Amino acid sequence: QVQLVESGGGLVQPGGSLRLSCVASGTIFSINTMGWDRQAPGAERELVATITKGGTTNYAESMKGRFTISRDNAKNTVYLQMNSLKPEDTAVYYCNADIRTLNWGRPLGTYWGQGTQVTVSS
Repeated sequence: QVQLVESGGGLVQPGGSLRLSCVASGTIFSINTMGWDRQAPGAERELVATITKGGTTNYAESMKGRFTISRDNAKNTVYLQMNSLKPEDTAVYYCNADIRTLNWGRPLGTYWGQGTQVTVSS
């Protein structure tokens, strides 16, 4: 069984910063790409950023220059540093990871965290 647990969300003023963390645990053999999505009220879920095991990153256009994704492979953890936050960044942020488990055949699946709320408001 695999779990992803996010932390670091909260209320921040416009222009402020937050750092989200997500730790993967359980019967993990290996972790490939990790990433963050978000979903604002009444909107569809959208990609925020992804990072490969080797450190190659990809960002949604609106996040480039403001958000930075990183990971610590030794800790099975992915981070999202968010700077210059705007009210439109208000959303539930979900981490995800492509994980091979220790089960027979080393199956590959995509796993999701439960989400952490980020609210940007004065």
